[in-house]
Amino acid sequence: MVYSLFNDMSRCTPDEVQRLLPLVPVSQQEEALRFKHTFGQFTALKSFLMLRQMLVENSLADPDDPLTFAYGPHGKPHLVDHPDVHFNISHCPMSIAVAVDSLPIGVDVERFKTPSESLLNYCMNDDEAAQVRQSAHPEQVFASFWTQKEALFKHRGTGITHELRNILAIPHPDVKLETTIFAEQQFALTLATTVR
Repeated sequence: MVYSLFNDMSRCTPDEVQRLLPLVPVSQQEEALRFKHTFGQFTALKSFLMLRQMLVENSLADPDDPLTFAYGPHGKPHLVDHPDVHFNISHCPMSIAVAVDSLPIGVDVERFKTPSESLLNYCMNDDEAAQVRQSAHPEQVFASFWTQKEALFKHRGTGITHELRNILAIPHPDVKLETTIFAEQQFALTLATTVR
């Protein structure tokens, strides 16, 4: 498993989008330009370039490989010509994360925010909600739980389901969760990797 993290989001500008466009295949240019805002365009282009660089550096693809994507029933992307490569992408206003492995993988990044009571009750079970409320840094605890949940769903390729509140209480012996708190940059990252 390898992952890459980009967190210089000051580069998320219209000029940078124009600079990145010719560096990706036409299909990815079109995909990026479907977004109306610079943030969506930039993250689509930058995450594709990060993925391609990781694949080339790890001898999983050639530099000229166009990387054709297909999508599972719940929207999880995979590479048509590389069925043995699993990847996942996440972004938030503070960063972009790309993870690659030979087995299913999920990654999520989330900026810190203090959750409202309604959000807390919607997506956290009673124990998790209590931990968030009692913490000296509720925004960090919430981001930690949220990225763990999201990374698990992305690992499974199901998207968020009705299990949202209790997904972490369900045993997942085949999945390892690794969460990193980037306190200074104000975001959390969780990787959900398949246990070997």
